[in-house]
Amino acid sequence: MTAVLTEVRTGRLATVRLGPNQDLVEGLQQAAAELGFERALIRSGLGSLIDCVIENSAGQQRELRGPAVEILTMLGEISPEAGETRVSCVVGETSGAVNAGRIVPGRNLVCVTAEVVLEELLAA
Repeated sequence: MTAVLTEVRTGRLATVRLGPNQDLVEGLQQAAAELGFERALIRSGLGSLIDCVIENSAGQQRELRGPAVEILTMLGEISPEAGETRVSCVVGETSGAVNAGRIVPGRNLVCVTAEVVLEELLAA
């Protein structure tokens, strides 16, 4: 096994609430920029999406039909100035099936609300 240890510094914490019809990824990028976070870690999140499009590690997309696909857990990293955001979620379908993957930007609108904890990531 090979391990690499990287030191990071974190700063402020913020809770963000996105409302209906906001794109999840775009909304998080906008919130981080408004908070003045050059980079941020998504520490946790939950909520619901109208429909959900996720991508697996091979780049294959899967569309989960709602209404109200539930976000059970969320993590990722946001770099609004670089336009790079990676959001991964575990989601529950209305049938009870559970899926996981990377959220596809521009294809995941919030249904009722999405509540996310962001932590500022500072230069080391």
